[in-house]
Formats: sequence, structure tokens, C-alpha cells
Amino acid sequence: MGENSTRKGLAAIYRQEIIQDVTLFTSQSAAAFYDKLFTELDFTLPRAATGRRGFPKEAMVCAFIVMKCEGFSQITDLADYLDNNRLIAHYCGFNIMKPLPSYWTYDRFLKKLDNGELKHIMARQVKKLYELGIVDASFIGLDSTPVAANTKKNNPKSFAKDKFKPENHPKADPDCALGVHSTSNQHNERRYEFYWGYKNHVLVDCISGLPIYELTTPANVADSSVVQKILAAASKTISLLECTFLGDKGYDVKAVYDLVKDVYQGDAVIPLNKRNTKDPEKLPAGNPICDAGLAMHKDGKTSDGNQGLRQKFCCPFRQSKTNSCPCNHKNWNNGKKNRGCTKYKAIPSDYRLSIDRECSRFKRTYGWRIYLACFCVHIWSI
Repeated sequence: MGENSTRKGLAAIYRQEIIQDVTLFTSQSAAAFYDKLFTELDFTLPRAATGRRGFPKEAMVCAFIVMKCEGFSQITDLADYLDNNRLIAHYCGFNIMKPLPSYWTYDRFLKKLDNGELKHIMARQVKKLYELGIVDASFIGLDSTPVAANTKKNNPKSFAKDKFKPENHPKADPDCALGVHSTSNQHNERRYEFYWGYKNHVLVDCISGLPIYELTTPANVADSSVVQKILAAASKTISLLECTFLGDKGYDVKAVYDLVKDVYQGDAVIPLNKRNTKDPEKLPAGNPICDAGLAMHKDGKTSDGNQGLRQKFCCPFRQSKTNSCPCNHKNWNNGKKNRGCTKYKAIPSDYRLSIDRECSRFKRTYGWRIYLACFCVHIWSI
């Protein structure tokens, strides 16, 4: 009888020691990953001057990093994961001998956390990677991805009337805005959809694929309007001089070209935005073809304040006394000496129009944009 009691007592002690050994309940590869990650991620955040100390801010930030790495979409999943993997909670910086944060603690932390503190952490890490030679700012790209607000008006199954009218703002999220997201990057396709929410603008090192800077704005903010702010903020951390800037047609604005060339002495790789203009038929020499299929002749140059310097082309029969317009153009019988149609071609007088977008170098460089777009989407998919 005494021997059986001794065996049961020893078994209970062994079970208790096994339960207390947190390493037995966590994947060794995951434990090694987070141990290495949080050892290299060295940062401190300011604490409140008064009140309860609560949980360390650094540990809370590390917990949300675990949430993203594990692909959790709910805070409850994060809380359960750390509660069942105390070793990872220890690597985050929590005291695992005491209760871990609850759902409401995580939720309250997110609402009160200053975004500037996260940007400071990111800037320190980017600078460290730049000094180690991992991040190279010679080839950078900027793109945005839509972030839908948590409102029923974004639900495609919702039957709410006029849910995408600007005056019908969602009550659940007063900070969001109405935006439009193109579902195709082809010039000849007009597929788009409206949504309530935000835009996440990400500046990426195209060589390593790592982010350099990010900015979240309401959905109604144009991509081109934040380029100056993003590049100026990123250049405070690492040098962007003589960089190659990659962007889609949403950044095809003269101010962006001038910023890249004049301020950062770089090159811009941005396709032209047709802006509902037609590509006229023309000869290899550049002369446009009139409605009758005839090559038009040069007729001097003209300039105005809005469209700049332009080459004028005129009808080849405009002063002819024997020939007539084959298509009977409306301007042929106008009773004037110079008859027939006229067309204009812009003469490249600025950096935007001087870029050769048909060369192999431009096409090869712009081909990297598909990786940039996939990276921006991947950030919000994890």
C-alpha cells in the first residue's frame, strides 16, 4: 500500500513538472524564430508618467507582431495562442508567471497607441538594415492598397440604398472616406469599384522587397498628392539621392517627375496616364494622318500657358486650287485661304514628356512593378 502511494506521488510530481515546462508545448522552430526576431528588434517606448504600469508597451507591440506572423485576424486568437505558448509570450516580454493580457487589454492598447511611436521603431530598423547593406535605396517603388473599413456598406451582399453616396457616411467609422479602387491596370479597361475606408501607401526597396516607409490616409486622398511627404520622411532615415523611382500611372503628375529629378537627382519610371485621350494614327516619322488617310504637313509651332510648346500640322491641300478634300471635312469649305483640318502634337519640353517609354530599359524596369503591387497586397493579407 505504501509503495503504491509513493508511485502515485512521484507520478503527480512528474506531471506537474511537465506542465510547468513551457518548452514542451511550443514548436521549437517557432520558438527559435521569435527568440531571434525579438532579440534583434531592440526598441523602447515612452511610459505613462502616472497611473498603473500595466504590461510593457514593448511586449504588447511584440504580441501584435506575433499576431501578424501567425496570420491571426482576431485578437481572441492571439490571446489564446500566447496563453497556450507561454515560451513565445516570454520572448515577447511578458511575465508568464502572472496572467497575460486579456482581449480588452489588447483592444485598449491599440486605441491608445500613438502611430508615431510605431513609425519611430520602423525608422530605426530601416536605418539599421541600411547600414548593414540589406536595404538599398537606389531603386525604390511606391504603391497603395485599399483598406476597407469595418462597415456593412462595404458588404457586397448589403441591400442598403445609395450606400456609396458621399453624404451617406458610415456611422461606425467617422474617419474613413469614400474611395475608388481600380480592379485592372490596363489602359483599355475601365473596371473599378467603390469602397469606404483608407489607403495604405508603402515605399519599398525594390531590390530587397523590404518596406522603407508607410503612410495610411483616407481613401479619397490621391496617390500622387502624398509622394512629397513620403519621400521627405523616408529621406530623413536613409539617403534617396540618385534613386530610380517606380510608380504606376496614378503617379503620372508633373510635380512628381520634377520632385524626383530636381530634389533627389533621380529617374522616374512611370507610364503615361492617357486621361481619356485618343492615340492618333501617325507615320513612323511622327506626322499624323488626317481623316482622309493623308499625311499631314508641318505648319510651324505654337505655344500657350496651359499646354506648352506644340507642333502644328495642317491639311496637305489647304492652299491647293485644283485638289479637294477626299472626306469633305467641315473645315474645307470655310471660305478662308487656309482650309482643311489641323492637328497638334506636344513637343517634349519637360522631364515627363522627354522619357522614352518604348525603350527596352523602361519596359524592363517597369516590369518590377508587379512585384511591388503583390508586396503591398501581401502586407494586408497576413
